[in-house]
Amino acid sequence: MDPLEESGSPGSRCPWVRFSSWLECVCVVTFDLELGQAIELVYPQDVKLTEKEKTSICYLSFPDSYSGCIGDTQFSFRLRHSVGRRGSKVREDVYNRDAPPTLQTEAAHFFGYVYFRQVKDVSVKRGYFQKVGYLFTCTHLFTCSHLINQVIPVFQSLVLVSRLPYTHLFHSLLQIIAPEFFEKLEPCLEAVCNGIDQWPSPVPGLTLNLPVMGVVLQVRIPSKTDKPGGSPVRQTAKENLLPAPTLLPTIYELDLFNCFQSVLVHLQMFWELMLLGEPLVVMAPSPTVSSETVLALVSSISPLKFCCDFRPYFTIHDSEFREYTTRTQAPPHVVLGVTNPFFIKTFQNWPHVVRLGEIKMAGDLPKQVKVKKLSKLKSLDTKPGIYTAFKTFLHKDKILLKRLLKGIQRKRPPEVQSAILRRHLLELTHSFIIPLERYMASLMPLQRSVTPWKTPPQVRPFSQDEFMSTLDHTGPQLTSVLKGDWMGLYRKFFRSPNFDGWYRHRHKEMTQKLERLHLEVICDTDLVSWTKDKSEVEIFDLVLKLREKLVKGRRLQLKDKALDRLDFFINSTISSLPVDVQRVLSTR
Repeated sequence: MDPLEESGSPGSRCPWVRFSSWLECVCVVTFDLELGQAIELVYPQDVKLTEKEKTSICYLSFPDSYSGCIGDTQFSFRLRHSVGRRGSKVREDVYNRDAPPTLQTEAAHFFGYVYFRQVKDVSVKRGYFQKVGYLFTCTHLFTCSHLINQVIPVFQSLVLVSRLPYTHLFHSLLQIIAPEFFEKLEPCLEAVCNGIDQWPSPVPGLTLNLPVMGVVLQVRIPSKTDKPGGSPVRQTAKENLLPAPTLLPTIYELDLFNCFQSVLVHLQMFWELMLLGEPLVVMAPSPTVSSETVLALVSSISPLKFCCDFRPYFTIHDSEFREYTTRTQAPPHVVLGVTNPFFIKTFQNWPHVVRLGEIKMAGDLPKQVKVKKLSKLKSLDTKPGIYTAFKTFLHKDKILLKRLLKGIQRKRPPEVQSAILRRHLLELTHSFIIPLERYMASLMPLQRSVTPWKTPPQVRPFSQDEFMSTLDHTGPQLTSVLKGDWMGLYRKFFRSPNFDGWYRHRHKEMTQKLERLHLEVICDTDLVSWTKDKSEVEIFDLVLKLREKLVKGRRLQLKDKALDRLDFFINSTISSLPVDVQRVLSTR
């Protein structure tokens, strides 16, 4: 049975249960000359989006300042959903328990995966279609008067809305269904959604076959027990499927080399900026470049979870625009991807701004953007560059740069270049985080201090000074060849949201481990002997406490045998009490 199913048999389960474990909904966004941009269709039809969510999806589903070229474009966005909205907490808790921190469901945000199509329709009277997209210049929208007697583009977007950061999977899915949808429209979408509702739920560690429109996608859902940087997914041959499955080697990883090829020499700077949760704006020529660059930056510190806010694609109509652009306080810890040149003026007070242009080649190599002074970020025609005064704590890895540049000259496949980059960033993050993990483990109380009749001991508090004193003998120099001010980097990291998020997560894991140990000790204790000389009031109090422990034990996934013993003792003890006491316990 599907571990994430909420009911027993497929016939009795609630509609859209499996669909909702993958997607929140699918939206079709278009533009109407009378109504403006609007969500034309939401599927499943019983999904309730708030007006604020609908408005955000409408604006984020179209390029903010599009180049005008004909064709299809794919990009991603992330939006804050309305207060009070919740998914299935039981299902999300089960998934998050086994998923890597970087792939857990978002508690307060949706991801949007967009397939945008722009075509010219010369067959429509007056040269335009009643569903027409909109274009932004710096600050204004083209109105109908601009469109009379012109052959103008028809804009429409198909958007997958999900709580899961499965970027590669959902964009691959869009490449299959979007072209067919734009031809056959709603009936096609209904069939696709009904098909997704037959998919097994995403269970970490499992390889799944996902049929859609005559294609079977074979994917593996990563687990937190996976070895970081392990072997790519290999096709399984357990079933004779027709058609043969299309293997997706990853459901979330990006083409890092493509994302970073114009900033390779500054990779160390970007890694440190992400590690420290510094405010950063990426100004890109298109939503695709914007969203891919932001997502690549955020993933660069994996397996450490990026605990700040990030928006792969951000517009002036976003509901957080005022919050993020106010000049009355310091810029927030957020990474924004934008395309509208208007933002150059808006973000002049931000400490780190990256302006990207179209990739230019210098011989066989992509031209690298340069670091420039923030004071030069003034005009709307600001040249590509990294506008910052940030000084890196660690030195650049020149060996990595030479290896990547040699790979370009030798025309090494992009996926190999990306694998080299990913391995380097993974090892760098591991070198940084291992001393923290080692010190955190030392804060755990000894197992022998856990006894059945006392409250579980607590994890010792984290002392920054004590940790820093351990670095001389167990610091990152043991696993990394990079030189520099590692201590200064740790000190600044302690003031970042990423440290706070990492510490809270590890502290919660350790506390739960202590609670499990305490429950196991209780289950192994001879409780019957303890109750022999106890008063009725003491036994009554014990039963109430053990009931709470039993509920917590199930939530903490304690072994069934141990919980069954505890449950048997509770029921046996209750049956030995007077009838009036049993009646009281049955109502509590």
